[in-house]
Amino acid sequence: MGDANFVKTICGYCGTGCGLVVEVENNRIMKIRGDKDAPVNKGQTCVKGAFAYEYVHAKNRLSSPLIRKAGSLVETTWEEAYQFIAEKLTLIKSTWGSNAISMFACARTTNESNFITQKFMRTVVNSNNIDGCNRT
Repeated sequence: MGDANFVKTICGYCGTGCGLVVEVENNRIMKIRGDKDAPVNKGQTCVKGAFAYEYVHAKNRLSSPLIRKAGSLVETTWEEAYQFIAEKLTLIKSTWGSNAISMFACARTTNESNFITQKFMRTVVNSNNIDGCNRT
């Protein structure tokens, strides 16, 4: 068994930004606890921040983008995936207009990610059709 390293980080599960201390051994997350020095959570974590990390090492986790071709999902490059998305959004926008496109933001992401999502929709797509599950 190797030596454990303790890495301070910010939880990415939601937009709160709780401080975490991640125990890493042999390049695997072994345990997560709240960072007592973090002003947001002062060492406390929700159940997700403390225990929802096993997906990082899941064998069935996607590691490359997929595109449906001839009815089947096949692995592709990031370049091809981004090109596919851009072409489809452009086609929808030119055919049906900006309001035919909407986006749903995620509460499990950072505030910065949600900010850039709404900025993309409003400035690139020209649509205010954005919503999310993170409002109360």
